[in-house]
Amino acid sequence: MHDHLHHEHNHEHSHDNGHRQHDHDHPHEPFDWSGFFQRNRNIWIGLAALWLVWSVFFTVSETEFVLVTEFGRPVDTVTEAGLHWKPPHRAVTYFDRRLRVYNPTRSEFLTRDKKNLSIESYVLWRIDEPETFVQTVGDPAAAEMRLHDVTWAGLAAEIGRHDLEDLISPIPEEIRTREMLDRLTEATGAKALDQYGIEVVDVRIKRLNLPEQNKQSVYARMRAERERIARQYRAEGEEQALSIRADADRQREEILAEAYKEAEQIRGEGDADAARIYGEAYSRNPQLYRLTRTLETYRKTLDDQTTVVLSADSELLRLLTRGQ
Repeated sequence: MHDHLHHEHNHEHSHDNGHRQHDHDHPHEPFDWSGFFQRNRNIWIGLAALWLVWSVFFTVSETEFVLVTEFGRPVDTVTEAGLHWKPPHRAVTYFDRRLRVYNPTRSEFLTRDKKNLSIESYVLWRIDEPETFVQTVGDPAAAEMRLHDVTWAGLAAEIGRHDLEDLISPIPEEIRTREMLDRLTEATGAKALDQYGIEVVDVRIKRLNLPEQNKQSVYARMRAERERIARQYRAEGEEQALSIRADADRQREEILAEAYKEAEQIRGEGDADAARIYGEAYSRNPQLYRLTRTLETYRKTLDDQTTVVLSADSELLRLLTRGQ
């Protein structure tokens, strides 16, 4: 058995040597690339078609526009939504056309009357001219840095033209903040559009505060203003009260005068009627008239407290002494 195993081992060893000698005599042939491409022809054609479609066609949505460049130089701006095409050697850059909100950091500004104000503002903006935008700023972050410089300078200039009471006042009609910000938006927008292709839609103040050293003086001024308004209201009220009282007194005097006039007129008419009646009665029965007149005189002049000393032939005593 040992001889048999040794014989097999020698046989294998000789076989391996022969095989290595055969490989050394016949080296490997080069890879057949033409055959490989021929066998995968359809795959390569499909990949080429996909690359062509990808490099030629592009889509634009409603919320964006596309800048087409040729070797970095802008050649076209596409704003219409849909499918578009371009030469394969040109590139496209997408930009969001929607409004953006930029919130600058809080800053302090000086008013015309040398009062400090701490202001937080915001800017509404969007890209309007993509070619100018790409050539000057390139991306939204850089654009907001430019907006910060433009807005800060404009806001500082506008606040420097106004006193503190134009921006903070207890009387709404005296506040000029809206007019100031409208001018700032117009000026900032014109500059940003011309230099950077950016449209500034609006600039507004989120928060306006006072440094601690200015708060007390502002509060004192507001209290004084409120007291002045209160005094003005009281003075106007007193003036109206005096006017109302004077008018009421005048109307009272006019009513009393008119009533007295009517009373005198009625009294005169009554006296006239009484005189007329007395005259008619006297003309019909003079004796009865004298009797009633004498009795009326007695009633008015004589009572239990009256003492009258008259002569015997007095006309007043005739009725008592003579009966007629």
